[in-house]
Amino acid sequence: MKFNDMLKKKKKENTDTPENMNTTDQENIQDDGQEQAQTETAEQEVVDAPSAEDKLKEELAQANDKYLRLYAEFDNFRRRTQKERAEARETEGKELLVALLPVLDDFERAQRSMEKAVDVTSVKEGVTLIQNKLKNILGQKGLKEMESVGAPFDADLHEAITNIPAPTDDLKGKVLDEMEKGYYLKDRVIRFAKVVVGA
Repeated sequence: MKFNDMLKKKKKENTDTPENMNTTDQENIQDDGQEQAQTETAEQEVVDAPSAEDKLKEELAQANDKYLRLYAEFDNFRRRTQKERAEARETEGKELLVALLPVLDDFERAQRSMEKAVDVTSVKEGVTLIQNKLKNILGQKGLKEMESVGAPFDADLHEAITNIPAPTDDLKGKVLDEMEKGYYLKDRVIRFAKVVVGA
């Protein structure tokens, strides 16, 4: 019977509820539960916290996004600039052509008047007036005639057609005659003067 009593006692100890436990055991269980909860929370924070690799991936994604936006912006700028240049090339001579239209009108009037004209002097005067008007318009746009006759030959300004013996020694190496005028556009040579040089 004693053995059975012991078994019953043991069974009773195993089936004891927390109310029947002593306070030390209860405190130990509570401490173990708190430690386990803290450990689980810390593990979860470690899992939730982004790793260095994740941070680098995020930074790379941001840099890539920034690069793509910058590239798209530059591409748009390049296209817009090309379009503006193409438009400018199409209309770059417009201002000069509009300024020359009155000269064209004058030439048409001169042609009509030449058909009925009997006096050559008035025709010459009309052509001279038109020429002066044309020179004034071109001068306003920056065109300037090159003065070559009597000047020393300069390969940067003149194109020698031929050499002829100079009438005097002081004319050697100088321009004696001009076959075709040279022109500057705002101090830059746009056409070389074709000249005859004294030898």
